[in-house]
Amino acid sequence: MVLGGAGVVSYAVASPAHDSGGGGRAKRPVKVYDLALKGTTNGRRELPRTDTAQFSMLGVSWTGGAKRLDGKAQVRTRSRETGDWSAWRDLEVNVDPLEHPDAEVRGASEPLWVGPSDGVQAQVVHKDGSTGPLPKGLEVNLVDPGVVTAAEVKSGAGDAHPAAFAEDTASPSESASPSVSPSPSASPSSSVSPSPTTPSAPPSTVPEPPITSRADWGADESISPEAPEYNADVKAVFVHHTDGSNDYSCADSASIVRSIYAYHVQVNGWKDIGYNFLVDKCGTVFEGRKGGVDLPVLGAHTYGWNRESAGIAVLGDYTTTGATDAALTSIARVAAWKLGQYGLDPDGTSQLTAGATQTNYFSTNFTAGSAYTFQRISGHRDGYNTECPGGSLYDQLPTIRAWAAGPVQGLKVTSVDDAALSGSTYYTKGAVTLHWTATTPASLISKFELLVDGEPATSVSGDATSAGATLAPGTHTVAVRAVHQSGKTTTSDALNVVAETTAPTFTTTPKLSLRTGTVTTGAVPVTLGWKVTDNTALRKVDLLSPTTATFGPTTTSSNRTAASGTAATWSMRAYDYAGNYRTSSPSYTPVILQETSATKSGSWTTRSSTSYLGGKSYSSGSKGAALTWTFTGRSAAWVVSRASTSGQAYVYVDGTKTATIDLKSTSTQYRQAIWTKTWSSSAKHTVKIVVVGTSGRPTITTDGLVYIK
Repeated sequence: MVLGGAGVVSYAVASPAHDSGGGGRAKRPVKVYDLALKGTTNGRRELPRTDTAQFSMLGVSWTGGAKRLDGKAQVRTRSRETGDWSAWRDLEVNVDPLEHPDAEVRGASEPLWVGPSDGVQAQVVHKDGSTGPLPKGLEVNLVDPGVVTAAEVKSGAGDAHPAAFAEDTASPSESASPSVSPSPSASPSSSVSPSPTTPSAPPSTVPEPPITSRADWGADESISPEAPEYNADVKAVFVHHTDGSNDYSCADSASIVRSIYAYHVQVNGWKDIGYNFLVDKCGTVFEGRKGGVDLPVLGAHTYGWNRESAGIAVLGDYTTTGATDAALTSIARVAAWKLGQYGLDPDGTSQLTAGATQTNYFSTNFTAGSAYTFQRISGHRDGYNTECPGGSLYDQLPTIRAWAAGPVQGLKVTSVDDAALSGSTYYTKGAVTLHWTATTPASLISKFELLVDGEPATSVSGDATSAGATLAPGTHTVAVRAVHQSGKTTTSDALNVVAETTAPTFTTTPKLSLRTGTVTTGAVPVTLGWKVTDNTALRKVDLLSPTTATFGPTTTSSNRTAASGTAATWSMRAYDYAGNYRTSSPSYTPVILQETSATKSGSWTTRSSTSYLGGKSYSSGSKGAALTWTFTGRSAAWVVSRASTSGQAYVYVDGTKTATIDLKSTSTQYRQAIWTKTWSSSAKHTVKIVVVGTSGRPTITTDGLVYIK
């Protein structure tokens, strides 16, 4: 049993819902339950913990729509799912009043969405703790949004039936059964009169966004039979929040909208829901007050300013948490569309005529009948003394205005495909693809254009993030132009792009030359040399075989080793930044000529050791003793042993003395290529080694000659 006003309200178990066919559940109508608050000795009004029928939204209301509640209203609810009681939550009672309310219109707090619940506790107290009178007829109003749309039935939402329904045994004036109040207009009047007839819908400068109709969110049109009224135009849009939890599922958004509708009509006693549009955190837009989304319907959302504006409410509380990008996007799209019907830039200002004398949240005074300047997208608090739409959402209004008005914000090219960057210029063989990002949501962007030398080469949709074009040979500028739905354009910084198809040129074919170092039968020290030029910009040179390496554009040589006695292809490929390339693949064979293959003169002694090439070498300390090798090749190296007692030798090439080599070394070293000679091309050559006979250390030990053919 629960108390309901002066009478007693009993709850009976509800009958199971009938199956709607096809495995779905039956629909369940929206219901409103009114529970009276009782007085106490200290001036409070309260409702003790009370079991109730299922509800998901609640508020507190009182007799007299023109009266303000000078106090604090708090509620606690019990979760139907867990059975746990919530903490106390404050209700927003600083709600816009009505200038000329009918007798049936009640004062009420903002409704609070709490999710499926089956218990409530409430209290109303004076702010200052005094015990003076509170408004008469204080009630807690519970709203069960029911299950009324086909989508909800199909999803199985109909399985959650009310635990009970209210059976009225109370007096008629304080019934706790579902309430249907008369529907007077909740719209304040001003010097600007609304139209009694339906106007024609003017076209907008921007596309209409997707909007969920009243039929689709399940509006019961029978509870608001009055015809809508119309303004002359829409000069501004006021942004609101509905308060309540932000943790709702977007699948429940239609239920929340139905609950607000039922609360405004059956609790407040208004003719219809107050807002023109509602938006959930997933960005779904819902049609609010009936009369045509494309018409200037008179709403009840911003006290004193309804005659020349439209109201958009975001489901949730945005006092300390910002609205989602999806919600901001939808607000921007709706606002741009509505204002675009009257040729107004969403980022501008409008003159609005005050319909009431009042002071707003920022202590700005307004006098009825006077004109004041407003941003065309304003917050509720700009027109009335309320925290709505919450501080965080209010701070996001500049973003909404920028997105709605255009041009596209934050356009930036992030990468370029099929081209390579050198300095500040990109190079390509012809094709180029640009990728970009923008902070303005795609749904507000009409298209992107890829500009080549300032002219559109490709056009793609507003949700695209890349586009490509093929460039003619030559130097070009390439940029991205974003076209906002308003027609305003933004162009990214231009990129310099060169298109060319000429491959690099090896001006010096890769050549192998012998260098100093340790020689083994398996590895001969060599230097690989080359030169490459390109008509635009050389990028790199790759060694492809017999091993791999990558070199920068200015490198022209690399020390390597080569296997002796084996022909190897030294293949190199040069690339330019456009992606053109050329390959050069000469073949070279390092050959080791043992000392025994030389022509001897003078006295030479054979030495044996694993430290020598082939295990043996020649040694001589006789002045004038000589070894001569003849070969056909392009590079040669004399291989010797070195020690502290080693002497000097003369080197003759093709009969001409070219060098005197001192083999003395502080440490003993074997198989050292100590002298090298390279020619521009391969030819027949003779190399002769002659013992100098250095005083005190005349001996030289030679291990052979290496040449490249």
